[in-house]
Amino acid sequence: MRNIVLFGPPGAGKGTQSALLVDHFDFVHLSTGDIFRANIKGETELGQLAKSFLDKGQLVPDDVTIRMLEDAVNAHANGNGFIFDGFPRTTAQAEALDAFLSEKGQSIHGMLALEVPEDELRIRLAKRAETSGRVDDADPTVIQKRIDVYNAETAPVADHYKEQGKYSGIEGLGSIEDIFGRLKSAIEGLG
Repeated sequence: MRNIVLFGPPGAGKGTQSALLVDHFDFVHLSTGDIFRANIKGETELGQLAKSFLDKGQLVPDDVTIRMLEDAVNAHANGNGFIFDGFPRTTAQAEALDAFLSEKGQSIHGMLALEVPEDELRIRLAKRAETSGRVDDADPTVIQKRIDVYNAETAPVADHYKEQGKYSGIEGLGSIEDIFGRLKSAIEGLG
């Protein structure tokens, strides 16, 4: 079982690439965005709490995020491995994920970070708002806030995995197929 953190700023292509990696490697895709949206749509207590933060372009507090994610992991206990998409977003979340997986006799095998310039992120997010109906991507102010929050609060999580020798930066520009090829090679290199 291989567990991968697919990392990068909003609009880097994590969702698109995760779908390809799931098909190729038979991983379970755990997107905190999807988990949040399912909880919000289901009007769960955790979902309503998460929505109040997301609507302001803020990160959902660690304890809420971790509880939602643990439920999702436990629901797929017999998978071939996980792609964590959009998680962890803080060092505390990374430490909590490591501890949670360790209790299950597992670990993160690698963090693959999609590297995309900010100008390209803004373009991608605006296009996504047009095609997917994601209202959080339609407002340029919210987009910039999400990028700023990523740079200030989320990007430092990479250091957690760099210290463990598990970080790989992946160029996130080019065709979807080119980026997928880079990710696939990196995962195959993990053993």
